[in-house]
This record gives sequence, C-alpha cells and structure tokens, in this order.
Amino acid sequence: MGVTKWITGVLGWAYFGPLGGLIGYLLGSAIEQYIDMSRQLPGGEAPAGSTRNYTATEQRNSFFVSLLVLSSAIIKADGRIHPAEMNCVRDFFRRNFGEDAARQAMPMLERLNAQNVNIYQVGDQIAANMNYSQRLQLFHYLVQIATADGTFSQSEKSVLEAIGTVIRLSGSDVNSVIAMFYKGAESAYAVLEVSPSASNDEIRAAYRRMAMKNHPDKVATLGPDVQKAAAEKFRQVQEAYETIKRERGL
Repeated sequence: MGVTKWITGVLGWAYFGPLGGLIGYLLGSAIEQYIDMSRQLPGGEAPAGSTRNYTATEQRNSFFVSLLVLSSAIIKADGRIHPAEMNCVRDFFRRNFGEDAARQAMPMLERLNAQNVNIYQVGDQIAANMNYSQRLQLFHYLVQIATADGTFSQSEKSVLEAIGTVIRLSGSDVNSVIAMFYKGAESAYAVLEVSPSASNDEIRAAYRRMAMKNHPDKVATLGPDVQKAAAEKFRQVQEAYETIKRERGL
C-alpha cells in the first residue's frame, strides 16, 4: 500500500517511539524510504532533547496518525470489532477529511485493529509532542467516533477517560468534551466545567474561558478541515451557554 495523500513528506515526531513502530508496520517499505529520505534532509531527524519546530504539514500528518491509532482503541473497547463501528469511522473520515482519506485510512485502521496498541505508550508520545489545543481536538474527534453509532457504552467511556488521562488532558476538559455528546440533565454545566450551583457571574466567566480554550484558531496549523471541526466544538460550547441562559432567564 502506498503512502496516503494526507500522510506525505516527513511525518515529524510520529516517526519515532511507539507511533513510529506502528507506522512502520502499517506502511512497510514505503515509509522506510520516507524515513531514510527525511534523515538526509537538514533537521530531518530530531535528536533526543531537540527543540526542533515541526512544520504545519508534519504536525497535521502526525495528528492523523494519532487519530487512527486511538480510533482503533475505541473500536476495540468492548473486546469486539463491529462492522457498524467500522462503517461509522469510515463515514466520519469521509465527512471530515474527504472520500480519498476515508478510502486510504480504512485499510490502515484494519491493520491497527489486528495489533495490540498500548495506549499508554502512544499517549505519552502524543502528550510530549502535541500542544494542548491539538490534543483537546484529537479527543473531541475520538468522542465523536465513539458516539457515531448512537450508543455510548461504559467500556467506550472508560477507554476515552483513560486516553484523556494519558494524553494529559485535565479531568474537567475530558468531562466537558464527553458532555458535548453524552447529553444529560446537567451536561450543559459539564461542558462549561461548572456545577449547577455556580452563580451567573461564574457561568459567564466559565463561558469566556471555555470559548478561548476551544477557539478554532488554536488548531489552524492542522488544516482547514480540522479547524472546521474545532469550530463545531466551539459551537457546542456556545450551545451549552445558551442552554443555561435560557434555563436561568439570563
């Protein structure tokens, strides 16, 4: 299988560590050629302790590799791989990244499903190399995938919470993103990371804080499709605020 259109050029930090091993398994000799090429380029291989700044393309490609790897963990959360879940992931990639990306991603996802992926090792690498806003958007995608079939099992929720921990998101942010999809009586408050007993001034301050944290511009380097998805996350924060305002007559 050739290198996909959205995993082109140098993959940056995702080459190294546990993600690098998975990429090598998925793409075989094609990726080895790219690795060899990257090591001939100035700054192609970042040595330990390097402060190299990766390009937007490298960040984006590493983001997608991370998304595929962790999507597999979500699919296998209940110990089985359901065709309906794979179809949901295919539809998700098609909607968010286009038909070509969906067609090329699915064989890679099938190979990942045959592997035992250590989310703790992978999550450690992601947390060390991806900024907080990018990790928050990655987690939003994963929750969206987990709920794409209209159900949200406890095993999926447990895996999501574990992923949130290992990619070093705060517990309140993990609960906030889950609440965007797992609607309940107090979900709007959970989205804003406040309790139902919060004052009106605390609600307003929480909205301003969450709006800033989830602004689409914070993931602009990952490309317009990811930024568009971040805009949806931003809208969900606004929706939660409007729900509370209506409830309180503000």
